[in-house]
Amino acid sequence: MAGKTWLTRGAVLMLFLLDWSQCMQFTEITVDPPEDLVIFDPGHLGLLQIQWSPAASLLNMTDCQQYFQLEYFNTYQDRWTAIRTTKRTYSAQFDLGKAVEVRVYTLLRGSCTSGSDVKSARYTELVQKPDSTGLAGTKVQDFVCVFHKMEYIQCNWERGPKQPANSHQRLYFWHEQLEQTEECPKYIIANGVRSGCNFTRKSLPDFIDINFCVNGSSPGGPLKTAFVSLQIQNHVKPAVTEKLHLQAGPDRQLELHWECPVGRVPKHCLEWEVERNQEGPDGNNLSQQILTKEMSLTLLSNSDMKRNCFRVRSRLHKYCANKGFWSDWSHWTCHPDEKVTGADPGWDVITVCVHVAIAVITLLLLSLCVWALFRVWRSRQVKKLDSLATTLFASKSVVTVVEP
Repeated sequence: MAGKTWLTRGAVLMLFLLDWSQCMQFTEITVDPPEDLVIFDPGHLGLLQIQWSPAASLLNMTDCQQYFQLEYFNTYQDRWTAIRTTKRTYSAQFDLGKAVEVRVYTLLRGSCTSGSDVKSARYTELVQKPDSTGLAGTKVQDFVCVFHKMEYIQCNWERGPKQPANSHQRLYFWHEQLEQTEECPKYIIANGVRSGCNFTRKSLPDFIDINFCVNGSSPGGPLKTAFVSLQIQNHVKPAVTEKLHLQAGPDRQLELHWECPVGRVPKHCLEWEVERNQEGPDGNNLSQQILTKEMSLTLLSNSDMKRNCFRVRSRLHKYCANKGFWSDWSHWTCHPDEKVTGADPGWDVITVCVHVAIAVITLLLLSLCVWALFRVWRSRQVKKLDSLATTLFASKSVVTVVEP
């Protein structure tokens, strides 16, 4: 029995050593990285085509599947992105104003690796520096696009700090539904200079990348080009909430509700911020912000507070968009309803002054009109009197001649 036990243990040990030697053989496989890595620019304002070829040493390998790991530096997210693919080409989005960095590995899996993944120790890398064309300090700044009420898009930018006078800027855009790049359909002009572009809703589709570039020319040479890529559903700004209702309920309750703003923004996509301003007996104000997905609130009114005022704004929540813009604030609604102010109570004085100024100007214009009409009437009366006097004088002269 002891001999058989030792024999069995020996057989198991030999099988283990055989498997270990095979594993060592698999791990010692040399995997070369891909070759002929190139990057093509089809003119889509940053969407580049990456292409490579398998390593020549692996062309005849049939007992393992060959695929690739592509890594590129995402210039918009400021981090490396990795993907695995059996294809030999891939499209990725880059900011062409920055360096383009790409590297690719070879991976093997199959009987030659005992089913495990083996990656090449080295990678093939390609780095393309950005285009240096353009005058330094002339690239536009603060490029922002806003999708107002989901009805129209407005993109604006600021001049570069060293942009020469008499510069001429152009905006181009592209997305996957276009065959080629297109220019801004309607420029925004400020002080004689292009400072933005207006789009209709149909011009720019949502949930796909839209690539923009702003370039231009000047008497001193070409301007630096700015590149931006975005999806417009992440840039929605809802309209102002116009109808806000507040009423007192039992037990010092305040019931606040409001209606959806106008526009195409779906009601279920909105979240709300309510600002509450409570005025105390000493004249001090206590402010509170409340986030909610409902369109009504019931709050208790502190008996020590003289007055409660509310205003509301909205934006798209995270389930409909990655980000967005808050709408402008609604008007204040208060209880007791002594007055209703605008988004900033400080504007009341200005509003009164404006109305007074308009009234004074109107009175002055009316006075001038009356004075002008009086001058015309008086001039006509004088002419009539002169004509009458001339007629009488002529008549008198004729009578004097005829008498004997």
